[in-house]
Amino acid sequence: MMKMLTAPIKKKLLAQSKVRDSSKNRPVVKFFVPWGAGTWLISEMDSDGDTLFGLCDLGHESPELGYVSLSELMSIRGPFGLKIERDLYFVADGTLSEYAAGSLAA
Repeated sequence: MMKMLTAPIKKKLLAQSKVRDSSKNRPVVKFFVPWGAGTWLISEMDSDGDTLFGLCDLGHESPELGYVSLSELMSIRGPFGLKIERDLYFVADGTLSEYAAGSLAA
């Protein structure tokens, strides 16, 4: 079973949550729905270890910046018991603001 957040990812997310101007933060991790179009580009994590901040796109062509619960993401089940996955090969091409503005593809 793949870990949704490794120790290095958690460390970077926590560090970025302390940045005063978070609009310059790059997404650190990408989660996606393997059975649909949902995508989450996450750039920050609160100290509670569950509250994440990033660009959330549920596949309705209206992505929003906001908060999401890691435990809630982990509890979602799709067809045949599929779960939300972490993109192991994701590397951010720009800032979260650039993704939100639509100038970069997730």
